[in-house]
Amino acid sequence: MNLLAADIVERFYTFLWPMLRISALLISAPIFSLKALNLRIRIFLGLSLTWLVYPLHDWPKIDPVSAQGLIEIFNQISIGLLMGLTLQVITAAILLAGQSISNAMGLSIANMMDPNLGNVPVIAQFLLILSTLIFIGLGGHAMLLSLIIESFTTMPIGKQLVSQAAWVQFVTWSSMIFLGALLTALPVMVALLFVNIGLGVATRAAPSLNIFSVGFPAMIAAGFAVLMIALPSIGNRIQWLWLQGFIQVRMLVGII
Repeated sequence: MNLLAADIVERFYTFLWPMLRISALLISAPIFSLKALNLRIRIFLGLSLTWLVYPLHDWPKIDPVSAQGLIEIFNQISIGLLMGLTLQVITAAILLAGQSISNAMGLSIANMMDPNLGNVPVIAQFLLILSTLIFIGLGGHAMLLSLIIESFTTMPIGKQLVSQAAWVQFVTWSSMIFLGALLTALPVMVALLFVNIGLGVATRAAPSLNIFSVGFPAMIAAGFAVLMIALPSIGNRIQWLWLQGFIQVRMLVGII
């Protein structure tokens, strides 16, 4: 009985390390971090993936309550969180692009309650749904799971810590929130700028024209028309952002 208990504890110690990295990824990554996937589903996914990965490697036997074990716990959680948050930068960029388009159209007060992101403008919610469909269409969920499995080969447990270069890379990559939002929203915002200039010229030429009764409906109608025309380019830009995010994740775990 003592031998059985010792064997169970030893297996638990080795099972814990891949479980921590995979669980941290499921908490922070797109799709898997949605509120629709409740805690029970995430625990089941984490256990299932760990069970599939467990026979593929020889795991180190590290006491989790020792100094080395506490460092390793922080290290594995950091790796999973960095992989997930690297892709969440894309979600933040798309959200910012939707907010910018909503403000340019005059729909900044037309908000929806998103269970994951809070109070979100309707255009931003539409772009987030579009980006989620593109992510699934690209097979992003499968690529992400394959990357976390490959990371156990390139970043073995107990061999190395997350380097300073990885943190610097993540901070540098976070600037894509603003660059990605600008590249995504630029076609619509430039077109609406010219519409706004035209309304200003019309108001100057005809002072009796009520800008509030004519300008706001014109901006909303022009905004929806330009958004429909620009949807293919916006979709291509979102696809490019997701692919760049996966390249960053591969660089982070040392696959590239």
